[in-house]
Amino acid sequence: MKKDNVILNKTKSFALRIIKLYSYLKNEQNEFVLSKQILRSGTSIGANVREGNRGQTKPDFYSKLNIALKEAAETEYWLELLHESGYLTTDQFESINKDCSEIIALLVAITKTQKS
Repeated sequence: MKKDNVILNKTKSFALRIIKLYSYLKNEQNEFVLSKQILRSGTSIGANVREGNRGQTKPDFYSKLNIALKEAAETEYWLELLHESGYLTTDQFESINKDCSEIIALLVAITKTQKS
């Protein structure tokens, strides 16, 4: 992975945060349903970006980044539910949701550029 590839780096760091969040939710909050959902969608963002980065064609790249964008939007939804249901404090939510929002903004910008 290139050290200067912002989206690859941010999505991998975010996936690692999601893994830690999953562990916290499961072990300390005894939450098993939402935590599995966020683990799946939150780690999928980076996987799709990585796969798209190795895409064979521009449409393949565009398709994978659009999937990553959808996964990021889903992750944002699970974060909101975890916060509103009391599993995440406001500080916890705002910290990780800020990262998710930044990834969404980057993916929107990249996909708009690729589309035109």
